[in-house]
Amino acid sequence: MLALQWLDNAREVMGAIERTQQDAIRRAAGLMADSIAAGRWVHTFGCGHATIPVEEMYPRIGGFVGFHPMIELPMTFFTNITGQMGIQQFLYLERAEGYGVAIMKGYAFDPRDTMWIFSHTGINAVNIDVALEAKARGMQVVVCGSAAEAQGKVTRHSCGKTIFDLADVTIDTCVPAVDASVPLKNHFDKIGPLSTLAFVTTVWMTIATVAEILADRGVQLHIHPSHNVPGDTTARERLDAALAEYKRRVAVL
Repeated sequence: MLALQWLDNAREVMGAIERTQQDAIRRAAGLMADSIAAGRWVHTFGCGHATIPVEEMYPRIGGFVGFHPMIELPMTFFTNITGQMGIQQFLYLERAEGYGVAIMKGYAFDPRDTMWIFSHTGINAVNIDVALEAKARGMQVVVCGSAAEAQGKVTRHSCGKTIFDLADVTIDTCVPAVDASVPLKNHFDKIGPLSTLAFVTTVWMTIATVAEILADRGVQLHIHPSHNVPGDTTARERLDAALAEYKRRVAVL
């Protein structure tokens, strides 16, 4: 069954992350913990399906304040497919050098911040723009993507580097370069991509480590609670407190 073939591939990727990426995750989490403990941000950025891990972090049940999503609608809005904000425009924009520079102009950053970027291939200009701008502002840059598979690829940015070349810490998703993993008879292209699963796996391994570090330091986290559990009479109060803290921090952006 192709369904089980995809599941085996997914397990292999998750196992590879566990075997090889724990040290990188710990180092990345340390940078992020320092940013959050300082009352600052871990800014998160991706485009295309690499916005899914950004949206997975916060706000969502079990996430906590400290992660600031930077999502440009033309870089993530795929439901039109054709017409306004369609796939053709997206493919152009993610390769358009300078677009990431314009995105970064919309926010106020601090050297204590961390920039966390998701990119499967690491070669497209918009992500590289964001990484370069973040480093110019004194931020540490964490990159999550298929780093080993990207070796030897030609960047689409004039700086001559891939995003993995610019990272202070790289978390390798251990996903094949082609992403799709299941061959289908009578077809050239495979089905069953793995990058989203790998991104979300690394997100929660990293965020859990950030939480562990901060809790060990005695830092009180503002966690987004489930507010749909019968009998939990303070859930709404905790949710309001978390959103109030987010509002307080985001005011400086």
